[in-house]
Amino acid sequence: MSAIATLPTRKDEAYRYADFAALDRVWHELAPPREIVIPAGESHSHVLVAGAEPVEIHRATVIVEAGASLALFALNGCTEYGRIEVDVTVREGGHFTLQAANIAGGSATQEIVTVVRHVEPEGTSNQVVRSVLAGKATGSYLGKVAVARHAQKVDGEQSVKAMLLDRGATANCKPELEIYADDVKCAHGASVGELDPDQLFYALSRGLDPASAKALLLEGFVLQLWDEAPDDRREELVEQTRRLLRTVSA
Repeated sequence: MSAIATLPTRKDEAYRYADFAALDRVWHELAPPREIVIPAGESHSHVLVAGAEPVEIHRATVIVEAGASLALFALNGCTEYGRIEVDVTVREGGHFTLQAANIAGGSATQEIVTVVRHVEPEGTSNQVVRSVLAGKATGSYLGKVAVARHAQKVDGEQSVKAMLLDRGATANCKPELEIYADDVKCAHGASVGELDPDQLFYALSRGLDPASAKALLLEGFVLQLWDEAPDDRREELVEQTRRLLRTVSA
């Protein structure tokens, strides 16, 4: 029996920008979200690289126990439809970090969808998402930070930026705060832009071809996401990112 009975619709906010044709092909084969618990006082890191298959959906439900921390590094490079969906509960003094990127060209659709629930005091979260989009690709970040009424002294931040390489590309940025506590520090910001023509001209004047010049400038926009990635996976993230940037810059 299928674990999931009904395909969502665009009335579901979390699926507003989804590729339903691709989603329909895999929906009834999806396993339930992976359940991850970070024990109290422990610190864990996790790396996810999506793109081995044209269509991939990765879902997880995470609990960060008291005083624990989780750093999640996610690279979305699916060529048709890629969705990374995380629902995180942060308990007292816990910390959650997301460093993630969408890199897409052609007519790909990529999504990063998060809900971070601060249910107890003094938790922190920091989400940084970067998108590089070319052709007619669509990249989306939908992120909600929810702070419970008694979860005082919470600090939650979201930073979302997208770079469009072609006029046909689309970026959707929807950071959201839902705060019921009084004593919190929460902020979010989102921006969409293009490569600086002066920087691009300078790179070209140094002898780089247009595709290489674009890729080099974009590296500075994305690679900083992986500075704190685990040592045994950082090189993979950097190499995969460079490969994807060269592809979308061509």
